[in-house]
Parts: sequence; structure tokens; C-alpha cells
Amino acid sequence: MSYNVNRSVTDAFYRYKMPKIMAKVEGKGNGIKTVVVNMVDVAKALGRPPTYPCKYFGCELGAQTQFDTKNDRYIVNGSHDAVKLQDLLDGFIRKFVLCPECENPETVLFPNEKKGIIKQSCKACGYQGLLDMRHKLTTFILKNHPDTKPNQPGTALTKKKERTKKTENGQKDSLRPGSPRAEKSDASDNDMNGDADDDDDWSLDVSEEAMKERQKTLTIGVKNLTVSNDIEKTQSERLEVFFEYCKEKKNDGLLKPGAEVSLFKDIAGEAERLEIKENKAVMVLVELLLDDNIIKQIPQYRILLLLFTHGNPKSQKYFIGAVEKLIELNKDQLLSKVPMIFKTMYDQDVIEEEVLLDWGKKVSRKYVSKETASEIHAKAQPFLKWLQEAEEEETTEEEEEDGDVEFDPRALSQTLKEQEAKNSADTKPLVAEAPKIVAPGEEEEEEEDESDLDIDNL
Repeated sequence: MSYNVNRSVTDAFYRYKMPKIMAKVEGKGNGIKTVVVNMVDVAKALGRPPTYPCKYFGCELGAQTQFDTKNDRYIVNGSHDAVKLQDLLDGFIRKFVLCPECENPETVLFPNEKKGIIKQSCKACGYQGLLDMRHKLTTFILKNHPDTKPNQPGTALTKKKERTKKTENGQKDSLRPGSPRAEKSDASDNDMNGDADDDDDWSLDVSEEAMKERQKTLTIGVKNLTVSNDIEKTQSERLEVFFEYCKEKKNDGLLKPGAEVSLFKDIAGEAERLEIKENKAVMVLVELLLDDNIIKQIPQYRILLLLFTHGNPKSQKYFIGAVEKLIELNKDQLLSKVPMIFKTMYDQDVIEEEVLLDWGKKVSRKYVSKETASEIHAKAQPFLKWLQEAEEEETTEEEEEDGDVEFDPRALSQTLKEQEAKNSADTKPLVAEAPKIVAPGEEEEEEEDESDLDIDNL
């Protein structure tokens, strides 16, 4: 069975076809793995090395991958069914195969590890452009493009082979690189050769300072496409990179209350690039932007904070931890304001109700001393009590609104008068009424109950 390479195209006569993925689960327990049986055939139909889609699966699933190119075995750790892998393959095709202009899969990738970019060219429409370098797979592509053999270590791709007239004549060059003689000889060779090596860019300064200087001249779009080694650093190092990035924006006067939303999105994008947005990046923002005037500052930076905490309980917990540390550092000014601080976080939707209530259940010394944590929890109790009571009242109101109503099918055949008579007969008075004395010859007048009936209560 085969699929259209672009599965959004339903044309039965679409000429770009690929075989359906076949997956086989092997092993059990911690050693369980999924072998993509026909990975080579699928990759051939896409015009890509089989290592690319296999590694893409690993990136998307958070699993390790193994390649045995000699035996055509491509493995993703864990148990994954073929349907799930097929859906993931659609994402790979959309990002790394289809042309952004004509959506044809007749594209070729040209990785440039030195410049840290991957060019894409379409044979169908002539499109040429750069790939979005934010996906993890791009780093793998740069280091493992088809010119290299993934299973065999080779020489550095960017190493320039030095040749002199002596080596060209078959004589061994015994000059030690860096020696005075070598430098003198190189200078004389350069004079003889003139500007022959002017087109070489091997001497490009790749130090961190030089890279930052060059990046200043790039547009924001190109900066997002620039690959750096930041994602290969530890989380602490990446947090430090993010701190310096935000600090630079603040020192330049850009990161301030009332700043443009586009700047806040750029900051969130940088955290996402460093893969720390879902974790402790929000703690960096608290350290840089909030101080003893936190009650006013949270509404001012609300949009930026929401980009990190909205719908992310883990990030919200890190935010509370950072606020606890801020309170500890400014205890004299902020400890008495704890209820208002937490209410502000709640009112601005920065922290959700469930996270706050969960935080209030346990005193933790993860970010501050146990003594300080206990004091903060004690000060927050009025707010937590108010929050708990509000939740209980809301729950009670919902239960009353959604209460079960018993349905009596016999009521359909009864008239309103009959039901009223039945209800009055079944009702017993709590206190016995005194018998009413009626004079001879007088008849008791029946009082008509003119009260309206509530049909909804029938």
C-alpha cells in the first residue's frame, strides 16, 4: 500500500507516492524498541537519507535512535505503532521535503556546517531559500549530510589541506606550523602567489564575541535561522544565555512596562530556542523585572508572563518559587504584602487556582529556607482560605443548578388540578389544626387557591 507524499492532496493520480510505514516492536521492558522495517524505501521516495526521518522520529518522541546502515535497520527506542509514526512523518515531509512555494517534494537540501545554515532548492519551480533552523533535526543534518558516512569517523569537513611548492614537487615539508621559519615561508609564498587565497574564508573569526558582532547586523528573521551551539549546553548554561539576552534588552531600554508585544514574543521565542520556556525561564524574568514593587509590576508585564505560564502548571510553580525567593530577599517590604501579591498573580491569570491551592498544601524549602517558607505560607492563609471558600461556593452553585430532577411519566396524563389535589392530600401538617366549628345551617365555603403553579416544579 502507498500514500501520497503530501497526504493533504487527495488526488488519486498524484505522481509522488511513498510506501506505508511498517513498524515492528522488539524486546520488552526497558529494552523495548521499534524497528522501522522499510525506512530505506520510504526515505528513497522522499529523496532524503533514511537517517533523517528516523532521527526526526526520535526528536518528536523524545526517544533515542539507532542506525545500522549496513543491515538497513533503523530503530527508535520505545514502543510506537506504525500509524503514529506515519503521522509524524507528515510533519517531517512538511518541514524538510515539500517546497514552501509549490508544495512539490522535488527539493534538494544544501547544508553548510561552516555557516550554520541549510539551503533548500526546488527543481519544480526554481524556489531557493533557507530552512527554518529551530528544529533539533537541523543540527543533525548539518553534521550528517550525505557527503559523510554516519557510521565512520572521517576528517574534518572544514579542514583546508595546505600545500606548498615543496610538497607539489614530491618533497616533504618539514616546517613546523607556528615556527618562525614557517611564518616566513608562508609570507614569501603569499607574496609569490599574490591574491590567490583572497577568496578563502577559512580565517573567519568564530569566537563568541565576533559572532555577536556579526549577528548585530542580521535581521530578526535571519537570527532565528542561525544555528548556535547553545542547545547543546547544560540547562544552567542555557539559562545564563537567556539571562544575558534579557539583560541586554533591559539595559537598552527595550524591556520595560508598556513595551511592544513583538518584543515579548521575541523573548519567548529565544526561550523556546534554548528549550527552557517550559521550565525555569520564567524565574529569570522574575529576577530581572520584579522587585519590591511586584504588585504593580505583575500587571505591567502580564502579557510577557502569560507567554510563559499560561496553561503550563510547571512553569507556574517555578514562578511561585521565584516570587518566594524575591520575598525572602525583600522580607521587610514584601512579607506583610504576601496576600496581595498572590491575589495579584491570581487576578492577572498568571497563576491558576489549582496551582495556588496545591502550593498551599505543603511548605517546601526548595527555593527558600524552611523558616521563610513557613512565614510566607502563614501570611498567605487568608488568601488561600478565600480562594478555597470561593471554589466551594462555586461548586455548590453548580451542583444546585445541575441537580437531578425526578421525572414521573404518570404526570403526563394528569391535569394540573389533579396533581394539585394529590400534592395537598399527601402533605401532612406538622401541627394538628383545631377542628373548625360550623354553625347549624351554615356551610363551609371552600376557599379557592388562586396561587399560580410553578410548572417547572411539577
